[in-house]
Amino acid sequence: MESWDLALTLLGIAYGFMLIAGFFIRNRLTDMFRLDKLFVPKPSFATTGINLVAGIAIAGYNIYSLFR
Repeated sequence: MESWDLALTLLGIAYGFMLIAGFFIRNRLTDMFRLDKLFVPKPSFATTGINLVAGIAIAGYNIYSLFR
């Protein structure tokens, strides 16, 4: 894996874990990265499940790419 590929993969893993943390932890840092705040017209606690699903998918794919 080249250095740029490795850097992007590690950033993808970090972003995935940040989305997962945004589901469980509510503060200013995790609120900045929430996908439901970007795409849902009226985000609420009920829409935070989007972040958990997307975080697992993003982190999982990047971990898979790291070890492939």
